[in-house]
Amino acid sequence: MPVNTSALDDARSVTSSVRRRQIIDAAIEVIAEFGYSRASFARIAECAGLSSTRFISYHFQGKGDLMAAVVQDVITAIGDYVRQRVQAEATAAGMLRAYIEAVVRFIDGHRAPMIALTEVMLGAGFDDGVAGDQVATGHLEMILRQGQSSGEFRDFDPWVMATAVQRSVDGLPFALQASPGIDLDAYARELVTLFQLGTARSER
Repeated sequence: MPVNTSALDDARSVTSSVRRRQIIDAAIEVIAEFGYSRASFARIAECAGLSSTRFISYHFQGKGDLMAAVVQDVITAIGDYVRQRVQAEATAAGMLRAYIEAVVRFIDGHRAPMIALTEVMLGAGFDDGVAGDQVATGHLEMILRQGQSSGEFRDFDPWVMATAVQRSVDGLPFALQASPGIDLDAYARELVTLFQLGTARSER
């Protein structure tokens, strides 16, 4: 009976994807608990339930490669989560509100990944995180320019406003490390109000 090599290849691919996911999840957990500098392959292998660090080395070419995968994984998750909520809105003001609320909610519900992301960015200085931040600011600029074109927003520098919005949420993971009990619903409401007032056209 001939061996179905295609089926075997598919099974290996699925197994490899599952193992890679397992390692990234363990790396996030270890970085969040111990910090970037103490996130050794030995700790990550133990957290993932692997018998040897060779399983990690099979999938990732060193710590830098694994850390890059962690950064990309978290940034992709944030982007997917926020994009779905922003695209559901019909107005620029609604998109801006949805963006702020979605980022705050994602950070609240994914504290370990966000801590891991900031730890890696500070510890390794990955350009991928900078690129992700630039993409987010670029999307905000598009929303703000759309609002100006439609007459929803007043005249202002879209880049300055987009940067201000982005920085107001970028700092939240650090604030949560110091004060985990922050009322994030209130935080989001205040930010929404702040930028609604900052972008609104004058009634006079």
